[in-house]
Amino acid sequence: MSPSPTSPAPSSTLPHNRTHSPAVTPTTAVIQSAAKDLRISPSDAVPGRLTATTTAPHPYAITAWHSLAWLTFANAIGVLLAVMLLFPATNRLFDTFTYGRWITVHLELELYGWSSIPLLAFLFKVYAVDREPAARWARPILWIWSTALAVGAFTWITGHTSGKLFLDWTGYSRILFPLAVLAVWLLLAYAFACSTQNARIAKLIGLALLLLVPILLYISASPNLYPPINPATGGPTGASQLESTLVVVAILLLLPFGLTHRKAPRSRTVRSHTITASWIIFAAESLLCLGLGRADVSNHRPTQYISLASLLVWIPLIPAYFAAFAWHPNTRRWRLAFLWWWALLVPTGWALFLPAVLDHFKFTDGLVGHSLMAMAGFVTALLIFVLVELLGDGGWIFNRTWSFHAWNFGVFAYIALMFLAGWREGSDPSFTILPGTARNLLYAGRLLVGVLMFLASAEWLLAASQLLRESSTSQPSLPETAA
Repeated sequence: MSPSPTSPAPSSTLPHNRTHSPAVTPTTAVIQSAAKDLRISPSDAVPGRLTATTTAPHPYAITAWHSLAWLTFANAIGVLLAVMLLFPATNRLFDTFTYGRWITVHLELELYGWSSIPLLAFLFKVYAVDREPAARWARPILWIWSTALAVGAFTWITGHTSGKLFLDWTGYSRILFPLAVLAVWLLLAYAFACSTQNARIAKLIGLALLLLVPILLYISASPNLYPPINPATGGPTGASQLESTLVVVAILLLLPFGLTHRKAPRSRTVRSHTITASWIIFAAESLLCLGLGRADVSNHRPTQYISLASLLVWIPLIPAYFAAFAWHPNTRRWRLAFLWWWALLVPTGWALFLPAVLDHFKFTDGLVGHSLMAMAGFVTALLIFVLVELLGDGGWIFNRTWSFHAWNFGVFAYIALMFLAGWREGSDPSFTILPGTARNLLYAGRLLVGVLMFLASAEWLLAASQLLRESSTSQPSLPETAA
């Protein structure tokens, strides 16, 4: 299966298989600049292959491999879950390790494995962990993270959880995983101390805020602490959804500043206005969120769904915001993908919160479909976009035509099937409880698209393994962003 990069890249960030993209000969200036960044002698830097003082794999390649390993494993569990739902008798084959235990492992691995580790690569970029002497510590730190996650998976599959969705840390894992997060923080602090970086005050403030993460993670996992509840549905309130979505918006607004730079001066005034307006609107919506409070409030109150509608402004604003920055050509495919998923996620999320709609869809597969739209659609496309930007030419591992279309088609088909099942289930709760022809056909379709998504992630993992082997013998230049 041959890859199809969206367009050739002018420079190499990570070594790439020459059968997948054409060789690129860097200019002498680029070689010398890269050699300086990697602390090697310019005379040792030859076109086509830059060798650093260490043969350790590049931090971005290691991060991509770990995240994809967890994605593939979690997707394999997802396929097992789909089999258990289609053929309930399958659960008997697993003794006590039935659907209820596997679903916890699946969800937590997707969040703390696949959805979190690429953000570590972003932090590595911001705090220069991709350079020596901090770079040599990236691999052991990532193994600490994965080991803590594996301990968590063992506790969940053996039936030990806090009972809180996405915060199921309990027992030893509740202590071990925050310590793994703290280990990442120590690496960032070490890299910050060892390098001369721009915006040091801002990065120092960032380190102070990041130090709160392991503490808050430990506290939040307590079964005695719960967020506000919508009494009409048992789900989150409008204020809670606004708050969580604004966290995502904040990440979207910050990402470009850590990954790239603004475009060339042409139309720079318009782009600067877009960036400024985005931050002003974000500040205004944050004040609105604070004004709503954190009480248990029903979605039938107009203030809840009207305030949530303020998020609709981000549908056109986020694409305009990202257009103000320069991105590596290889990111185009996944940049468009995550923006399209964003444009679909925001309005459907608001519509599903409306009283009559939510009353019909609550506790159904329809909300499962929308959750998959958020995580497998938008979040996955965004994370791959970030990894491709960091990997540069090495981003070919995600740009193969088959896996790109297989993943996105699989997600879209899954959503459609679950929305259809949820609509039927809202009218007849027994639809998914009692096996029938229509129900079995929908669940069979879910199993098939689940297999498709698993195969796509497995292809990415195999490609990442190849990239990891190549980066072990060649340390490339740092990313160079296309204008």
